[in-house]
Amino acid sequence: MGSGTGIGRVRGLGSAKHGSMHWWRQRVTAVSNLLLGLWFVVSLFRLPSFEHGAIIQWIGTPMVAVPLILFTISVFYHLRLGLQVVMEDYVHEEAGKVFFVLLLNFYSIAGAALAIFSILKIAFGGVPA
Repeated sequence: MGSGTGIGRVRGLGSAKHGSMHWWRQRVTAVSNLLLGLWFVVSLFRLPSFEHGAIIQWIGTPMVAVPLILFTISVFYHLRLGLQVVMEDYVHEEAGKVFFVLLLNFYSIAGAALAIFSILKIAFGGVPA
């Protein structure tokens, strides 16, 4: 099950089966989520209102759109890392692990892409207020 096997490539583990990089990435994205989530909540509460037009105008500024995109990337990557561990722990067949981890990768990339597209569409004025 080293780096030469299918599951080893999906997991990103070397032949020694060390998951320390995975563990480190989970911690880094957790801190990132905490900081960006705090920014998100504080900046939302600083808005004069929560009306649709005000939110669209808020997201349309670069100082909000860029951190929102970073937050999206961090959240979906953290989600992928965490659920990968769950699947590896509870799916016992190797083929099932590969299938579900690939499905998880597709889901997390597609979800992040949709969210980023939506943020960019608002930021570049594609959504009427």
